This record gives sequence, structure tokens and C-alpha cells, in this order.
Amino acid sequence: MHLAPRVLRRAVAGATVALLATAVGCAPQPEEKAASTPSGSSASACAQGKLATETSGKLTIATDEPAYEPWFKDDKPSNGKGFESAVAYAVAQQLGYDKSAVVWQSVPFNKAFAPGAKTFDFDVNQVSISDERKKAVDFSSGYYDVRQAVIALKGTKAAKATTIADLKGLKLGAQVGTTSLDYIDDVVKPTRDAAVYAKNDQAKSALKNGQVDAIVVDLPTAFYITAAEVTDAEIVGQFENQGAAPEQFGLVLDKGSALTPCVTAAVDALRKNGALAKLEQQWLSDAVDAPVLK
Repeated sequence: MHLAPRVLRRAVAGATVALLATAVGCAPQPEEKAASTPSGSSASACAQGKLATETSGKLTIATDEPAYEPWFKDDKPSNGKGFESAVAYAVAQQLGYDKSAVVWQSVPFNKAFAPGAKTFDFDVNQVSISDERKKAVDFSSGYYDVRQAVIALKGTKAAKATTIADLKGLKLGAQVGTTSLDYIDDVVKPTRDAAVYAKNDQAKSALKNGQVDAIVVDLPTAFYITAAEVTDAEIVGQFENQGAAPEQFGLVLDKGSALTPCVTAAVDALRKNGALAKLEQQWLSDAVDAPVLK
């Protein structure tokens, strides 16, 4: 007796859902949702040199100031020298923008992935991809697999460390908001609070002045610091990657940016055709193996 009404209700509900689906399919998608759904983007959305950029016909790329080596050269991101500058221009070219169409902008490291609207199309600044940061910004796919390393002055107790346990009683330092600082807090778990600095330059000065026993930076930066900036320092060792996937640097974009799938496709193409590997060999070839701290 009660089957007919139930069947009728189901039929009506099914028809209503079908009508709604048709209406939604025909109606324009909200801009924010369409932008944040890569699968919904069409080829025309990534048309060469015609992206919905901050400035029409231009591609605005941001990084911090100063721009450190070996990621940049001579503190001039626009010269195309250094790994990240070269990667930025290679991505721009993939997107259809030549060097003259690229505009550089200075944005502090922490601000690049903080919540809020961005004034750039993408940021390139050794920013590690993480789930926490993805809550506030979008990332491209990774353009560099990185490890973190420990630097100490030669001949010191810190320089003799061979294990993570050897680091626990030391005063360690790193730049604020970095994966380097996360490794101190989450991997080393020292008995003394880490010293936190706004810039890597400040961390290097603290090391030179004996205010910290050691600092943590990414491995290529560690090689450059010990070779050219703090020559009486040495690389103590590097950390193993935490988790199944390697730590990667990604290009940072505004949350829900319509450019995210386009920039990701550009990075993927550069990895597939070997361009990223060539740039890494050209600019980061000195960043070879260092002892692994376990």
C-alpha cells in the first residue's frame, strides 16, 4: 500500500535532480569555483601569451629581496641567471611570454604564501609545497626536489655531529616560516628553542658571531654559503626526506587562481623534456652529496 507513494516521490525527486543538473550545466559557473577547478579549464584558458594575468600581456613574477645565490645571481632576478630565475623564464616561455613580457616584483618570503589576494601571477622563492600552505595558496607541481642541511663553523662541537642526536643539545637557527625551521622543531627536537630569523642573512651573521651553534638551510644554499659567504663554516650533513614523497619547491599562486593548471602544465612539460634537469645541472651542480644525519 505504501509502495506507490514512495515510488512516486522517488520519481519526482529524480526528475527534480535531473532538471537542476541541466540548469546548473547551462548556467555560468561562479568565477571562483571555475578558477579553482583545474579539470574545468579548457585549452583556451591557457592560450599562449593570453592568460588572465595581473597585467594584460605581461607575466608578473615575485621573489624575495635580497635574491640569494645559487637561486639567483647578483641579486638580480631579471637577469635570467641562477636556477630559479632560469626556471621562471623557462615557465614564462612555456606560457607564451618572452623575457620582455616578464615583470619582477619584490615580495617577502612569508608574505608570498600568507592568506590574502596576491599582486603577482606566481612567486618563485624556494617555497616548499605543504598541505598547510595549500590552505592559503595554490602551488604548481614541484620544480625541484630538495633536502635540508646543517651548517656549523669548522672545528666546533656542532661540526663534529654525525647523528640527529648529536644536534639535540645545540642552539640551532633558521629563517622564519621555512621548512628548515620545521626540521629543527619536528625532526631534531632540540632541548633549546631554535633561534628564528627574518632573513637567511641574519641567520648567517648569528652563526659567524657565535650566537648559534649551527643553522639549517636547503642543501644548495648550504653549499653556496660555505663556499662563498661563510668560508670558515662547513656542511655538517643533510637530513633524510620525511615521508614517502620528497620535499619539493613549487611556484606559488593565488588561492583558486585560473593560472594554476596552466603553470603546472608548464612545469610538468619542462620536467618531461629534460629542461629542469639541465637547469639544475647548470646552476646547482655544486650541490652534491653531503653526509646523511640519522
